[in-house]
Amino acid sequence: MFCKYLLLLLCLFSASSWAQPGAPGTANQLAEMKKLDFLLGSWKGSGYFEFGPGKRKTFTETENIQKKLGGLVLFIEGEGLAGGEKPTPIHSALALVSYDEQSKNFKWYAYRAGSGALDTTAKVGDNTLEWGFADPHAGNIRFVIKLNEKGQWFETGEASRDGATWQKFFEMTLDRVAPESK
Repeated sequence: MFCKYLLLLLCLFSASSWAQPGAPGTANQLAEMKKLDFLLGSWKGSGYFEFGPGKRKTFTETENIQKKLGGLVLFIEGEGLAGGEKPTPIHSALALVSYDEQSKNFKWYAYRAGSGALDTTAKVGDNTLEWGFADPHAGNIRFVIKLNEKGQWFETGEASRDGATWQKFFEMTLDRVAPESK
């Protein structure tokens, strides 16, 4: 009987410490996630997609980036519109970014309307974020977001069939229009 209570106490202690903000690993996770603070806020600007010579499509973009779960997750929501008087959505997506203490990697979970979900890793540097994936039709795809010298969000997208030669197909520049909303 004593063993049952001891086992129950150990299970409860383990479950409660895993969920608490002060649990081991949380301080390091928060420190790693602070590297992404440069993205926080609301952004607006324009860019283009280009899928072959003469097939460039321009768009306007808004991005809203917020901390969630006390800073353990970054929530990114973006929408791109194309067209003149009556713009139409060409891109609607959201991503969740977190730091995985066990693998020591940033996890990137992205969802795009009409395309399903993507679970991959991201690389974070000094005011930079890079993520990518393998596409069965285009090969390797990567996106790099960085702050440029004007403090703008500058993002490129590139594709490579061999992993060595990269071809840019996407570029976007956004201005911060509001800091992170609390």
